[in-house]
Amino acid sequence: MSSFLEVDGLETSYGRSQVLFGIDLAVAEGEVVAVMGRNGMGKTTTLRSIMGLTRPQRGTIRVAGAEVQQLAAYRIARAGLAIVPEGRQVFRHLTVREHLLMAQSPRTATRGAESWTPGRVYALFPRLAEREHHFGTQLSGGEQQMLAIRRALMTNPRLVLFDEATEGLAPMVRHEIWSAIATLKERGCAIIIVDKNLADVGRVAERMIVLEKGRVAWSGPSAALCTDATLQHRYLGV
Repeated sequence: MSSFLEVDGLETSYGRSQVLFGIDLAVAEGEVVAVMGRNGMGKTTTLRSIMGLTRPQRGTIRVAGAEVQQLAAYRIARAGLAIVPEGRQVFRHLTVREHLLMAQSPRTATRGAESWTPGRVYALFPRLAEREHHFGTQLSGGEQQMLAIRRALMTNPRLVLFDEATEGLAPMVRHEIWSAIATLKERGCAIIIVDKNLADVGRVAERMIVLEKGRVAWSGPSAALCTDATLQHRYLGV
């Protein structure tokens, strides 16, 4: 299976503080990969570097075979990537519907799948259909997270990066979000997930990568990490 995303030797710093030290990872078309690790190990920086939100100092990022590490974030998005960022980052002066229309792209997402439209993303999270004229800041935390996911989908991406999409949310909302991620997987969308809930991640991700101090410390099938208490304690503190 060919890789849609290939990351080789990724190094990223914030000023003089280096965070990533040669990250390698690959995601095939339609594959779900989890990036795990304790806090402060470089997970969010890895996603931000891939999306062009934080410019890496070294390394190569290829999307569908084309190098993108020097491109602006909006051009990487046009190449087929979307991110659901940590902290939701909704716009306070835009309504739910305006968020969706702002992000809408006519590009077809994955092969054989229908393009995302406002109607289709409302079907994914029906409660937001009732809030489409509400401003982003009038929504609850869970509703804002649903909006952030729907906004990403409106770009019709081939790969979605989820950064702590369920953190701090009520169990019912977390269940809705994991159901939505499972639906994306069924549609053939490639996914990278950063999340602390090993059990939920293990149900959707085929592979896991564990970061430790900005390096890949372990990688392998999800089942291997989910069933090995020694690995969990060593790398995740479980």
